[in-house]
Amino acid sequence: MKRILLLLFRFYQVVISPIKPPTCRFYPTCSHYGMQAVGKFGAIRGGYLTIKRILKCHPFHPGGIDHVPEEWPSRNKQNKD
Repeated sequence: MKRILLLLFRFYQVVISPIKPPTCRFYPTCSHYGMQAVGKFGAIRGGYLTIKRILKCHPFHPGGIDHVPEEWPSRNKQNKD
């Protein structure tokens, strides 16, 4: 499953992305983010992070730098203020 998702991201980068105008509001682009997330966390968790990132892609979100997290985000972490 992981390999299939990575191939789909690569297909998008090579075939579909060049024919679209560049409009990405994030760095790295969503397809690169997806490849990194799936590569690091696997198909299910990486796919979840990628879908979450794609849902942020709308005119009301400022975009910017948004890297794949180093470790899986946990709800139970306490603030380190």
